[in-house]
Amino acid sequence: MAKASVKRLIECKKEQLIDLVLDIEKYPDFVPFCLDSKVYERNEKDDLLLIVADLTIGKGPFKDTYKSDVKFNKKKDSIYVTNLDGPLKYLENKWYFKEEDKVTEISFEVDFELKNDFLNIVMTKSFQFGLDKIADAFQKRAEDLFSKT
Repeated sequence: MAKASVKRLIECKKEQLIDLVLDIEKYPDFVPFCLDSKVYERNEKDDLLLIVADLTIGKGPFKDTYKSDVKFNKKKDSIYVTNLDGPLKYLENKWYFKEEDKVTEISFEVDFELKNDFLNIVMTKSFQFGLDKIADAFQKRAEDLFSKT
């Protein structure tokens, strides 16, 4: 089991950050270790935006694709992600967004376990570092896109 969380304060509107996180097709442009992405479904149902997408993650000789179920709750300003298929035994990923004075606090929590025990041990040891790199990438992307607005 690998668990980690990170919080960041980013100078932009909450809606801009939410849109950035939900723009899964752009992840290969800026998210470390993300080699490819594909959205299969995007549906609205009441206060939910439901997305089914693949992410191909890799570094060096290791590369794998997993399918995710992404639920954006518009009332709670939260995104909840679980795995549907791929190398993960399970994945639980939560994003929370809170805006105050044109600054948005973004909280990101990840809990996952890989099917491959060896890779699980390797990932667990470096996971917080990797998550920090991913959070840095989202923050930099948001600053690049929105700091002038």
